[in-house]
Amino acid sequence: MIERLVRIMARLRDPEHGCEWDRAQTFATIAPFTIEEAYEVADAIARGDVPDLKEELGDLLLQVVFHSRIAEEAGQFALPDVVAAISDKMERRHPHIFGDATASPGWEAIKAAERGAKTTNESGGALGGVALGLPALSRAEKLQKRAARVGFDWPDASGPRAKIDEELLEIEGAPPTELEEEVGDLLFAVVNWARHLDVDPEAALRSANAKFERRFAAMEAHAGPSFPELTLDEKEALWAAAKTAERS
Repeated sequence: MIERLVRIMARLRDPEHGCEWDRAQTFATIAPFTIEEAYEVADAIARGDVPDLKEELGDLLLQVVFHSRIAEEAGQFALPDVVAAISDKMERRHPHIFGDATASPGWEAIKAAERGAKTTNESGGALGGVALGLPALSRAEKLQKRAARVGFDWPDASGPRAKIDEELLEIEGAPPTELEEEVGDLLFAVVNWARHLDVDPEAALRSANAKFERRFAAMEAHAGPSFPELTLDEKEALWAAAKTAERS
């Protein structure tokens, strides 16, 4: 099945007879689409839309084939190399299934060895290999988890909760030139607190976004075209009504 998709991409990228748009793409220009497709997969899962999930997984697979085709044209690697690499990694990381479990150094040791073996410009040490392209909330959580593995962490949720109060005070006293930094520190502290509460901060914010969209749409639907002209108090009343209706 995947061979058909590989042939389609090769034809789209054909220098003479391919699609002008597809031929013009590079790793860098395709990367935003790859990220977008991954989020659309997550969205389909969150909505419980299985038919849409099937379609979105296809779109994501296309991104893998697209990147692999670009690399193959440059003589760097091809799709079979990508499949072989992930197959090797999965077997290596599951020695209790595919090898000698008694000789396994353990999951974290295996991953640490893989990170150490990479010859990239990423920072080394415990925080090495956390992708820069991750959403900021997810990356903050991953950095904190990495730090926690080597003992740099609050013992319980009270520490990051107190840190939030500290960061709020610093924002209130910060000059305009330092506000961005201080707000960033606050968000980092909130992620840390969420982690200690066993809450996925990225998922929590996606849920909050969806809730805001639902309630805002309900406000607009109730008020009709006159919604922009309403006073803030009137809009607050509509918001409260939308919250009540959603909870009932």
